[in-house]
Formats: sequence, C-alpha cells, structure tokens
Amino acid sequence: MKLNYAIVFVTDMRRAVSFYRDVLGIPLKFESPGWSELATEGATLALHSTAVSHPGGDAPAQEPPGRCRPGFSVPDLDSFHARMIEFKVACTQQPTETFGARVAQYVDPDGLVISVAEARRLEIRDSPEFRS
Repeated sequence: MKLNYAIVFVTDMRRAVSFYRDVLGIPLKFESPGWSELATEGATLALHSTAVSHPGGDAPAQEPPGRCRPGFSVPDLDSFHARMIEFKVACTQQPTETFGARVAQYVDPDGLVISVAEARRLEIRDSPEFRS
C-alpha cells in the first residue's frame, strides 16, 4: 500500500496556501478557490475548502476544518475491500468509480475517514511505445 495523497480541509484557501507555500516552503502545483495542490516529494498534499461549492453543484466539504483525509492506493481494490469487510471495518463508500479512479472509503477506530483507490494499470495505448 502506498500513500498517494493527503487532503487537508481548510476554511480559508488563500491563508492555507500561504502557510503551506510561504511558511513551510512546499512548492504550489496549482491553486483554485475550492481545491489546491502542493508538490511534495512523493504524495500529493491537497487543500480542500470547506466553504466552496464545487462544479456540478456538489455541496461544500462535510469534513470539519483542520481534519485530514489520507488517500492510499492498492493494486486490487476488490481484494482490499473484502479484507476490510472481513475485519468489520466501517465502509462509508463502497468501491465506486470517482474522478477516473475506483475509490472506497473506510473509517479508522478514531473516526478518521481513509480513502483507498485502486492503482491505475498502465494500458497499452498509454505506453510511450504505442504512441510512437
């Protein structure tokens, strides 16, 4: 299992970006009112506004500000999901196609929601040899 990203829920995007970029020194990949990403070595650090509605009419984030949601990737989400069910881990989102990836969400013993996505398999048409 690999840590893919961490989402930090924030109330003020400009203030949060300023802190992570200017104070901590993490390079900014991009910034928007509802979602910004910083370029760490390895996993993506994403900032998610709790105050902004998102395209498609999605409501603002339901997580309280100051919380974090880690996102992991696994090679086989169905097997992972079966294991979580076997261990009676609460599942808040069954494996579902979301933003081009299969993602499920589980709750740790302290109530932290954890997202788990299936690692994308490289398709032959995506390989550099195919595009040549």
